[in-house]
Amino acid sequence: MPNHWWFRVLPEWLVSSRADWLRADIVAGLTTGAIIIPKAMAYAMMAGLPVQVGLYTALVPMAIYAVLGTSRVLSVSTTTTLAILTAAQLGQVVPNGNPVALLRASVTLTLLVGATLLLASLLRLGIVADFISEPVLVGFRAGIGLVIVVDQIPKILGIHFARGTFVQNVLSIVHTFPKTSLPTLAVGLTIIVFLLSMERFLPKLPAPLLAVTSAITCAYFLNLHHRGVELVGHIPPGVPSLVKPDLSLITMLWPGALGIALMSFTETIAAGRAFARKDEPAPRADRELLATGLANVGGALFGAMPGGGGTTQTAVNVLAGSRTQLGEMVTAAMALGTTLFLTPLIAMMPQSALAALVIVYSFGLIKPIEFREILSIRRTEFSWAIVAFAGVVLVGTLKGIIVAIIVSLVTLAYQVANPPVYVLRRKPGTNVFRPQSPEHPEDETFPGLLLLRPEGPIFFANAAQIAHKIEPLVRETQPKVVAVDASGVLDMEYTALKMFAQVAKRQSRDGIQLWLVGMNPGVLAVVQRSPLGHILQREGMHFNLEIAVGRYLSDEVVHE
Repeated sequence: MPNHWWFRVLPEWLVSSRADWLRADIVAGLTTGAIIIPKAMAYAMMAGLPVQVGLYTALVPMAIYAVLGTSRVLSVSTTTTLAILTAAQLGQVVPNGNPVALLRASVTLTLLVGATLLLASLLRLGIVADFISEPVLVGFRAGIGLVIVVDQIPKILGIHFARGTFVQNVLSIVHTFPKTSLPTLAVGLTIIVFLLSMERFLPKLPAPLLAVTSAITCAYFLNLHHRGVELVGHIPPGVPSLVKPDLSLITMLWPGALGIALMSFTETIAAGRAFARKDEPAPRADRELLATGLANVGGALFGAMPGGGGTTQTAVNVLAGSRTQLGEMVTAAMALGTTLFLTPLIAMMPQSALAALVIVYSFGLIKPIEFREILSIRRTEFSWAIVAFAGVVLVGTLKGIIVAIIVSLVTLAYQVANPPVYVLRRKPGTNVFRPQSPEHPEDETFPGLLLLRPEGPIFFANAAQIAHKIEPLVRETQPKVVAVDASGVLDMEYTALKMFAQVAKRQSRDGIQLWLVGMNPGVLAVVQRSPLGHILQREGMHFNLEIAVGRYLSDEVVHE
C-alpha cells in the first residue's frame, strides 16, 4: 500500500476498499436506508421532536462517522434507547412542549453529548465501555423497551393526557381508554400486524419503508385526517439549516448529557465489536469516542438529535452485504434525497403508524430468553438484571442509567472484594491440581499439607476477606504446612503482604508453616522486598505445586 501522507489521513475503509465491494456497498446502503429513515423519523417523534429531526440525524452524524469511524459496517444515526433518554431530558427542560424551545434544547443536548464524548476521547476513557456488565445492560434495555411501548400506546389509541411517571402513564391509559379513536387504533394495529407478518414471512424486504408507504397511501385515499386520525403535518423541505444552541440550558442539560453519552458510546462500541468480521480490524474504543463525538457535534449544528451506533440497523447493514462505510454514505444520501424531495409525502403519514413502528422495534429490546439464560447460569447476575430493569421502569430512564451504573460497580466491587479460595487436590497419577469436588472423590490429599488457591489481585479491599476464608480451613484440617498457590494472583498490594505476614507469624506460633507457591515475577519481587519475604525465606517460596508437594513429602520422610 502506498505510504503517501494523504493515504494516512484517508479513512481506513476507503484505503483498503476493493472494486468488487462497490455493488455490495451500494445495495446495502439502499436497503439500510429504506429501514433506517422511517425508524429515525419515528425515534424523533418518540423524543417529542419534529420528524425531520430524525431525517437530519440519519444524514449528518452518519456521514461524519463514515469518514472518522473505525468500524467498517457500523450504522450511526439514533436508537430507541437514545430517543427515550432524549425525551426524558427534554421533557424536564421544556415541559410545555413548545416546538421552537424543544428544538433548541435538543440541539444543545446533542452538542453536550458530542462534547462529552470528545472529552472522553481526549482522556482515553474508552475502557469505560467494559464497566457495565451484560446482565445489567439486559435489564436496562428491557426496561427501556417497556417504557417506550407504554409511551407510544396513547398515540396508537389516539388519546391524550399529561405525561408522568411510568405507573402514572399506565393508570392514565386505563382511565382514558374509553376515549380511544377507533380509526386511529385501526391504523396502528394494521401497521403492527403488517410489520410482524413481514418480519415472519418476508424478512429480507424493507418492511418499515413498505409500512410507511402504505400508511401514507391510505391516509391520502381514505382521507384519514377527516376521520380523526392525526397526521405528521408540515415538514420544512430542503437541507437542514444551522441551528443555534441555547447555552443557558447547559447547567440543566449536562447531567442528562453524561448519561446519554455513556449509552451512546456503549451501544456504539457493542454494535461495532459484535459485527466486526474476522478479516477486519476491531473497532478502537478511543477513536470511536472521537468519531461519535464529532458526529454528534456536527449533527447538533444542523438540528440532529443525540445519536450513536445501533445494533439493529448495523445488523441490517451487515446482512445486506455491506463491506465498508460507503454503504453508510449511500444511506446518508438517501436521507438527503428524502429531505429535498419527499417531505410533502411524509407530512401525510399518520402519527399512529409511526407509533406502531416504534412499538414493534422496541419490543426487540425486551428479551425474556436472555433473562432466563442468566437465571439458569447465575442467580446473582439475574438479580442485577432485575434491579436495572426496575430502576428504569420505576425511577425513570435517566435515573435508571445511574441505577445501572451503580449495580455494575457494585457487581465489580463484590467480585473483587470476595475472591474465591479453593482447597486443592491432585488428580491421581498426574501433576494436575484442581479444586476439591464431590465429583472427584478419588483425588489425592496429603496428610498435614493444606493446599489453597486464591484468585485475582489481593489488595486492601479483599485481604481481610481472604484471611477470614483461610482461618477456618486451617482450624478444620490442623495442617503442618499451608501452601498457598499464588499462580492466579495477578498482584499483591501492601495490605495483602501485611496480612500474609500476620498469618505466617500466627501460624508459626502454632507450629504451622506458610508457603507461597507459583508467584509471577512481579509478585515474587514484591514479596522478597517485604517483611513477608524475610519471614518465609527461600524455603517458604516454591516454583510450582508439584515441587512444593515433593518438598513436603521428602521432608516428611526425613522426619520419620
